[in-house]
Amino acid sequence: MKFTLITGASSGIGAQMASILASKGQNLILVSNQAEQLQQVAAQIMSQNSVVVKWLDINLATTDAAEQIYNAAKQWGEVDCLISNAGVLHFGKALSVADSYVDFITTLHYITPVKLCRLFGKDMAARGNGRIMLVSSMTAWTPYPTMSLYGSTKVALKSFAQSLWYELRGAGVSVTTIFPGAVDTPLYNLSPSHRKLFRTLGVMLSAEQVAKRAIRAMERRRRTLVPGLFTKIAVAACKILPAATIVLVMKIPVVKRLLERL
Repeated sequence: MKFTLITGASSGIGAQMASILASKGQNLILVSNQAEQLQQVAAQIMSQNSVVVKWLDINLATTDAAEQIYNAAKQWGEVDCLISNAGVLHFGKALSVADSYVDFITTLHYITPVKLCRLFGKDMAARGNGRIMLVSSMTAWTPYPTMSLYGSTKVALKSFAQSLWYELRGAGVSVTTIFPGAVDTPLYNLSPSHRKLFRTLGVMLSAEQVAKRAIRAMERRRRTLVPGLFTKIAVAACKILPAATIVLVMKIPVVKRLLERL
């Protein structure tokens, strides 16, 4: 039996991807450390679709998480599509966070996704077919003060994904990297009115919008996707403007006051 495996599937983009893929008839393996929410997502999907849904309650920020996921999935069937989506949004200066948090975010955003790609990628390459999606971030394109830990892990993931695309392109395995901007998910602690305003302005996309565009890009075996006009403009600006521009931005009074509070 073939499965699509999705990490971070208990809410947000991951849950939306699961729903969309189930409607297309794909069996799912859903992974998260939020067991209650994960079970609810799985139950809802199975009640609405004739697909098999397995779920794994695993902390993706542990060094052996990828091996646990791989071993469990092998017992159920064949993973022909891997979507590495799990992540946390973090604001704060790099020197202010606990050492344990550095290990946490690095493992969650980079080490576990890399291991998952290696484990499942080997099987896909041996079969001559498969799809991999890695969710990075628009922060991968330029330095973002107060998001140094978050952004740097997304830069590393971007570099790995692009290299993996070259390595697997002749093996029948596609690698699609997604670079979302602001997404209306629980990661942002915003009031409903602010979320609605940002969605109306196009500054923030809904999780469903990002999920639909990401899946379409993966199905078409596209190499990269930057969803949303505002995000495309922001990424284009990041590519053009030198990183030194950030120094000028940091001198703006309101930005300077914000940085001092973090």
